[in-house]
Amino acid sequence: MKAVIFAFLGLMMNIMPLSAQAADDDAEKGLKLPRFVSLRSELVNARSGPGSRYPIEWVYMQKRAPVEIVAEFELWRKIKDWQGSESWVHQAMLTGKRTVKVSTVGENNIYAKPDYKSRIMARVENEVVGEVIKCPSDSGFCHVRFDSIDGWMNRQDLYGVYPKEVIE
Repeated sequence: MKAVIFAFLGLMMNIMPLSAQAADDDAEKGLKLPRFVSLRSELVNARSGPGSRYPIEWVYMQKRAPVEIVAEFELWRKIKDWQGSESWVHQAMLTGKRTVKVSTVGENNIYAKPDYKSRIMARVENEVVGEVIKCPSDSGFCHVRFDSIDGWMNRQDLYGVYPKEVIE
C-alpha cells in the first residue's frame, strides 16, 4: 500500500510543474491565430491529433525553436514548424517567449545596426535559434540575440516573425 501511495505522490509531483507551466501560458488562450511561440523543452512529442491518445508522429528536439500556433482545441495546440509540418502538442510544452530560427541556408550576417553597410559583428548558420529583442515597423531588420552575440538580421532570413510584424 505504501508503494502505491508513494508512486501516486511521485506522479502528483511530476504533474504539478507542468500545471504551473500551463498556468503561465493560460494568458495566451484566446489570442489571435496564427501566432508564434517557442518550444519549452528539449523533447516535445508531436501528435497526429489533439490528445494523448493520438500517436506520436515525431519528437522535436530543439528547445526554444519557434513554432506557429495555427489552431487550438482545449489544452492542445496545432503547430506549424519551420519546415511547414503541422502537428498537435500540449500547451504546457509551449512558451510565449519569442524566438527565431535562421532559415536562410549557409552563413548569415549579423550586423551592428539595421543597415547592410554597417559592421558585420558575426555570422550565424541556418537552423540556429536565437531570441528576438525587437523588430521595428520602419525596418526590414530585427534585433536578435544568439548567446552572447546581439545584432541585427534581415527578417526575411528568420523564421518566427511575420513580414510586417512589429515587436517592441
